[in-house]
Amino acid sequence: MVPAAAGTAKAVEIHAYALRVLRQLDEELLRLMRTRGHSAINQQTMQLVGAAGEWGAAWVAGSLLLASTDQPRRRQWLTAASAAPVAIAVNYVAKLIVRRPRPRLRGLPRLGPAPSELSFPSAHASSSFAAATVIARVEPRLAAPSFAFALAICATRPYLGLHYPSDVVAGAAFGVGIGRAWLGLISAHGGDSR
Repeated sequence: MVPAAAGTAKAVEIHAYALRVLRQLDEELLRLMRTRGHSAINQQTMQLVGAAGEWGAAWVAGSLLLASTDQPRRRQWLTAASAAPVAIAVNYVAKLIVRRPRPRLRGLPRLGPAPSELSFPSAHASSSFAAATVIARVEPRLAAPSFAFALAICATRPYLGLHYPSDVVAGAAFGVGIGRAWLGLISAHGGDSR
């Protein structure tokens, strides 16, 4: 075998091994989150928080409320209200490209509805982190509570068995990127994103 080909084969072997290990860790962490801390009240709370993140509803509602009460920054709050729906649309395109199926754990059914069988990246995470990124720019004092709420929504996804943890981490990173890009796009077209 030619030395370059041997090096390439070894790199492919290492990459395949690393992916197997990461998939195994992802599934073990999912199983841990799906089986620990599942009292009736915890489960209901997680379902409620997860429902608040559905289609970015809480983010849109909160931003529209702020747009109606903070007239000097109405335009910025409307930008914030649009961040979650934009992130969901971009996220769906990514899901169609990746086509990762949702997790199925034997003996542990999902504890909530899912709009599709596509899992990666998590739209709840993408929309939540996109919205929190924009909200933090509009009103820095809301950064900590916005990102805390985004994290809470993200935690519901593996807890309810709807996403692998890696779906959520990728979705959160994707959401921050979408939020920053959305702010840049609005700013570049004459909007005041702050």
